[in-house]
Amino acid sequence: MSTMTIEREAGNVTATKAEPQPIPMSRLVSVEFRKMFDTRSGFWLMTSIGIAALLATGAVILFAPDSELTFETFATAIGFPMAVILPMVAILSVTGEWSQRTGLTTFTLVPQRGRIISAKAIGSVIVAVASMLLAFTIGALGNVVGTAITGTETVWNISLEELSLIVLANVLGLLIGFMLGVLIRNSPGAIVAYFVYSLLLPTVFGMLAAYQEWFRDLQGWVDFNYAQSALFNGSLTGEQWSHLGVSGLLWLIIPMTVGVWLVLRSEVK
Repeated sequence: MSTMTIEREAGNVTATKAEPQPIPMSRLVSVEFRKMFDTRSGFWLMTSIGIAALLATGAVILFAPDSELTFETFATAIGFPMAVILPMVAILSVTGEWSQRTGLTTFTLVPQRGRIISAKAIGSVIVAVASMLLAFTIGALGNVVGTAITGTETVWNISLEELSLIVLANVLGLLIGFMLGVLIRNSPGAIVAYFVYSLLLPTVFGMLAAYQEWFRDLQGWVDFNYAQSALFNGSLTGEQWSHLGVSGLLWLIIPMTVGVWLVLRSEVK
């Protein structure tokens, strides 16, 4: 906020206005975080994270064989709906400014668009990490309850490193959604593009790897979905980390840089 100071010199009174202080990033993040819950669709999208985790946990208890009631089974079952829901959260957090025509107000109050985009990204990552922790907690409870019902031994067969890699995989998936949001800036278009990326491209790349020998060794370097899948399999080798870095540069970093540049330069109507 700006302040007014009054100086008195030799009987003269002069007033000087101090430069306004920028809005703290923490406040911008909290505002963007709150905006994710404010609308009815946003509220139910967030609520669906817990609902999906509960349904997946219940399905494992009801339908999985007794020998498969392990924490890994619960975590895997919960991970599938999370991989779909979290990118939608990121997409809507960005495209809402254009789809709901709130961008003019937002960027008038905070003209530095880069700070708004950064706050949205930070808020989305916080949602992803918190959602995964909630999902793992529900899965852990399901593991205890499920084995108690069946009378089998409770198995905790996922290490902290493996849990961290699963969280990283879902955060990267969320950032893909965020990248499509800033690149397309239209909710239906970005959502369709995400399903093309997550469903169609892996099929095309998988067929190429199966029938074209020259592409088999190249797949890890150009297929980000394929490189990400290694995160769900435990620890990664040095080559697998290299695959993740190079394919992430091609499919995440470069497109997101272009998208942010377009957001900073485009006219807001």
